[in-house]
Amino acid sequence: MNRDALEQRIAEVRSRIAAAAERAGRDPGTVLVLPISKGHGPDAIRALAEAGFDRVGENRVGETERKRAELDDLGVAWHMVGHIQRNKASRAVVAFDVIESLDSLRLARRLALEAQRAKGPPLPVLVQVNASGEVSKGGFDVREAATAVAGVMDLGGLEVRGLMTMAPWTDDTTVLRATFRATREALARCRDEVPGFRGTVLSMGMSNDFEIAVEEGSTELRLGTVLVGERPGR
Repeated sequence: MNRDALEQRIAEVRSRIAAAAERAGRDPGTVLVLPISKGHGPDAIRALAEAGFDRVGENRVGETERKRAELDDLGVAWHMVGHIQRNKASRAVVAFDVIESLDSLRLARRLALEAQRAKGPPLPVLVQVNASGEVSKGGFDVREAATAVAGVMDLGGLEVRGLMTMAPWTDDTTVLRATFRATREALARCRDEVPGFRGTVLSMGMSNDFEIAVEEGSTELRLGTVLVGERPGR
């Protein structure tokens, strides 16, 4: 990976985040960036770590297992941002430090069981909600977010830290804002309605829409191309 190009992209992204935060009257320091390293080689992840990032996002269990084996010395946290097949839940619990894409109670039950079998601390997760209503999007109905969070918390073995959503791939800012706003409001309802829930993570915003997500309250941006660059072979 070209380190100079990476540093330039990082500076540009941070500048855009700061400007969006200022427009919203927010402290840009309250917005974390999760670099999405899926499809990139170990050299890219090393470069990200050297640039100060302590976490990366991946979407495949097998790919992450291979990368972790090679990069065990880095000490970065590995976040799962893609769909998990239930038959890979036991491997996912080992391969990932955080699951950001908990999209069904069936998956939650399997992950909870595997996390309890591992006898470690509760596995941090984000509950994925579908705030756009798109059939192609996974996740719980955003209107049922509080019920979903309560159901996951009741299982044990999982620590629900907040919500995650994916907005439609569109340039329509009205649609994007509505999606992000609905997710922010859902997180507030969860805190009000679910006893013991103090979730603070609102993971929303990707390369094409992250400035709007910041303006609408995102606390974590999942940034791939705009930050890490195009994946090799694309």
